[in-house]
Amino acid sequence: MPAGSDLNGDGGAGRSRPRPTLRDVARRAGVSAKTVSNVINRTAPVSEETRLRVDRALVELDYVPNLSARGLRNGRSDLIAVALPDLASAYSAEMAHHFITLAGERGLGVQLEETWGKADREIQLLSRAKAHLVDGLILNPVRLETSAVQRGIVLPPVVLIGEVHQPIADHVWIDNVGAARDLVTLLIKAGHRRIAALGSTEAESARQRQQGYREALRLAGLPVRPELEIPCVEWSGDGGHRAMTEFLAEHDPPEALFCMTDAMALGALAALAAAGLRVPDDVSVVGYDNVWESRFSAPPLTTVDFDKRRLARTALDLLSARINDTDRPTQSVTVPYSIVRRESVRPRPPTGS
Repeated sequence: MPAGSDLNGDGGAGRSRPRPTLRDVARRAGVSAKTVSNVINRTAPVSEETRLRVDRALVELDYVPNLSARGLRNGRSDLIAVALPDLASAYSAEMAHHFITLAGERGLGVQLEETWGKADREIQLLSRAKAHLVDGLILNPVRLETSAVQRGIVLPPVVLIGEVHQPIADHVWIDNVGAARDLVTLLIKAGHRRIAALGSTEAESARQRQQGYREALRLAGLPVRPELEIPCVEWSGDGGHRAMTEFLAEHDPPEALFCMTDAMALGALAALAAAGLRVPDDVSVVGYDNVWESRFSAPPLTTVDFDKRRLARTALDLLSARINDTDRPTQSVTVPYSIVRRESVRPRPPTGS
């Protein structure tokens, strides 16, 4: 047994640079060895503050438990982690369903995690993957600048999904700029000129979708009006309803509204109805993600669609390949999208009108 690698922290000597023990981690984190064991094995509740200190110490010391002591077959747990920013959202629920179903077909268990877009949570999850508590991690960061996945760090097997891309990690995503541009172009072709965008934040998804929105306007020779770019930090139905209600209290309604998620669009539909505005007669509305609720909204929502099952399968394929060969070149895979047109956009005007 390699010195210092047992779970009880009783590693022996014999190396000029002995591997760190569990007790070394405990000293670094300022906690007991039992607490470190609880964090690693999840055998007892530990506060988030303590858990983060232990996870940081695990990463800093490059501590790796002895897999044979834990009885793991072939050094594998047959467990992966999938970390999404907000498990309460309809989009995350659909993605979690596909990950769990497809992983189960491969004999893998899935540990679902929620990051809330925070780097500290990402650090915790990366440390667990590095300690082989899971075989790999599928992670959906929110911002490139704040993500824990940065150049210069040693990564465990990890695949990024979504808009944040780091060349040091495998990546699966949708062309958000192109999808947003096509969706806003649809609104322009329907005769709309004063088009608002709902969802402006510092998140990478918002940046890319806003870029596509602006490109569509410029290509059509339309001005980009900052007052029509509506901030919405909370990408949810509540957030969309609140942001749209506040906008309508200060501005004339737009001719059309591009919402950066279906969830925000559903909230915006309610806000428009409360203001006495009809969709699509007074305002056309479009969303993004094609979550199942968008088919049953009033009216059904025009939106960006992509194969979520295909995205999950591709991410699992890349993660399996990375687990089997940590030195293989990284890959970035783009999943195609389409525009699903429903009744929330008014019909195109007659030719020549």
